[in-house]
Amino acid sequence: MLVSGGKSIYGARIGILMLEAQFPRIPGDMGNAETWPFPVLYKIVRGATPDQVVRKNAEGTLYRFIAAAEELVSDGADAITTNCGFLSIFQKELSAAVRVPVLTSSLMQVCTVNMLLPDSKKAGILTISKSTLSDAHLRAAKVPSDTPIGTTEDGVEFSRVILNDELELNIELARLDNINAALKMKTDHPGLGAIILECTNMSPYAEAIQEAVELPVYSIVNFVEWLHAGLKPKRFLS
Repeated sequence: MLVSGGKSIYGARIGILMLEAQFPRIPGDMGNAETWPFPVLYKIVRGATPDQVVRKNAEGTLYRFIAAAEELVSDGADAITTNCGFLSIFQKELSAAVRVPVLTSSLMQVCTVNMLLPDSKKAGILTISKSTLSDAHLRAAKVPSDTPIGTTEDGVEFSRVILNDELELNIELARLDNINAALKMKTDHPGLGAIILECTNMSPYAEAIQEAVELPVYSIVNFVEWLHAGLKPKRFLS
């Protein structure tokens, strides 16, 4: 039997571009390796902090993301993703730079989920920072302009800890911030049919959000698992 080489690392098909941060990454967060049922490769993009990417439009970091993506592919990644939904603005550039599939943002799920819903319903976005989620971010992910948007910005824990890159996180308060923001979305938008979690740090709370609003909830974790399923389909026949 002959096998072909060409990679430094085998068996880890997903490469994740990580922001440079120190806040706690609990299970369910894509930056916690225990989240994944398969091996992944990580690369920290130095200088790309939560504040820089979310509040300052990731200015001056594109070349760093491209270089990091190229390194992950060179190491062995068969697809690239990122750990911030605001990086949708780099989808086109990253896709052009590497020779593998690129999934920059959970926001890219909105159109697909809308196709699953009845005409009277729409998918909405729950974001960590509605005040800085711009039309450019939405257009890059092909999100319809009339998409309902909710935010955890008005909460007491989640947005503050993540965006200020604090060392401690009260998980219960963060959970409540996400639940309350989702419930407000449902009240404000009676036609809401599903919720897309923009922020990758919201994934640990997806189950709690779904139980509270009783609507489908989609996160970056289920999106990356879908991506991986195409790279390594489940074997049914021997």
